[in-house]
Amino acid sequence: RITSFKTKKPLVSLDKISLSFGKRKILDNVSFKINQGEILGLLGPNGAGKSTIFNLITGLIQPDYGTVSFNNINATSYPIFLRTIKFKIGFVPQNGGYFHDLTTIENLKAIGEILISDTKERLSKIDMLISKFELDAVANIKAHLLSGGQKKKLVIALTLLGDPKILLLDECFAALDVLTIKMLQQIIVNLQAENNIGICICDHQARDLLSCVDVAMIISNCKIVAKGSPSKLISNPIAKSAYFGDSFKIN
Repeated sequence: RITSFKTKKPLVSLDKISLSFGKRKILDNVSFKINQGEILGLLGPNGAGKSTIFNLITGLIQPDYGTVSFNNINATSYPIFLRTIKFKIGFVPQNGGYFHDLTTIENLKAIGEILISDTKERLSKIDMLISKFELDAVANIKAHLLSGGQKKKLVIALTLLGDPKILLLDECFAALDVLTIKMLQQIIVNLQAENNIGICICDHQARDLLSCVDVAMIISNCKIVAKGSPSKLISNPIAKSAYFGDSFKIN
């Protein structure tokens, strides 16, 4: 894995972000960056604001204060479609993300027709993704009949049709067996190495997340309370107090 960077090129920058829903404060003066070729993990208790951060990045919601920038361009007021097209954001939701009644190949063709105009290029890309994610055996199976791991692989493949520069993965390890989680971890690390994209993972499975990220941060009480490499983070007393507890270990 790539664990250090000679030059850090921020693909996404959140600067002094604050957000409230009614009287409830969700984020308070939060700032961080997702760099090119970096895997960043988001951890925190339920309701800490992890999924809200993804919604801010994609443009689903707007902050009360602060800016969201891509490649140093202030895009805080940009709508979802413009951010996706201009800055190539890929988003893998916790649930869904595919057409239930279409087969695996039909899903890829449906999204491919929207994103890739050249027929030859589109079909070549679809064939490559089916092979890459080992979906050959389920190419003609309807998506809702796939296993949990196969569904995740399909949604990631659908996302990669658009050649994203930034990939957001929301609860990607939830409700999956150990072998499937290991497979997804390998896919994520390979994407970093092969595509040199910026990846951000939000998940409650702390051990699984920390096993495949370069850097992680803890969000608690509306703020980023700790950030660092996995080994440094689990020994951080603030991170222990806010999230891990005293007995947590990666292995």
